[in-house]
Amino acid sequence: KSVWGFGFARAKVGSGMTYPDLYILRHGETRWNHENRMQGWLNSPLTPKGKMDAARQGEILSHIDLTGFAFWCSPSGRAVQTAGIACAMADEIQTDRRLREIGVGDWAGALRDDLPAGTGPDPYMAQYEMAPNGEGIAALTERCQAFVDDLNGPAVLITHGITSRVIRSIVVGPDALAKPSIHGGQGCVYHLQGGGQKLLE
Repeated sequence: KSVWGFGFARAKVGSGMTYPDLYILRHGETRWNHENRMQGWLNSPLTPKGKMDAARQGEILSHIDLTGFAFWCSPSGRAVQTAGIACAMADEIQTDRRLREIGVGDWAGALRDDLPAGTGPDPYMAQYEMAPNGEGIAALTERCQAFVDDLNGPAVLITHGITSRVIRSIVVGPDALAKPSIHGGQGCVYHLQGGGQKLLE
């Protein structure tokens, strides 16, 4: 049974250019995902499919030697619920607010179809930048950078779709997003090692 701890990793790895071995999970499908609603810092529970997504991630992780890995999770309920299913092998799962999803301000809980569409080369990401009183990509990137710089060893991260994108871009570079998965990371695991990324499905 997992024991939950709360806190922050503190030791910095090298110059910030070299990062430890990482496995990154996005939470399983939630009710608001299914309804195509913005979630941000609000929460909705996993759907039956979302629980299956988490179970599939647990199956993937069960075939990996995670000796010496720390487990870090967003404190949001959907991520905690996913971690409880996917990471049953963990002795301890610590939470860190820096792994939360991007804040979407006044748009939290709103149906995407009712919101102004994003523009430019990545309309999906542009919509997050447009959210009134939202956090914005720059602020999200800053906290994600601080988190990965503080890691002192290999880790499994249970987080969110946009936060995962930003962390993977920091660690791997633009190539991390060159071939986005059709499921946005739900039900799969990203393995980041040696500056490269592999999608485990």
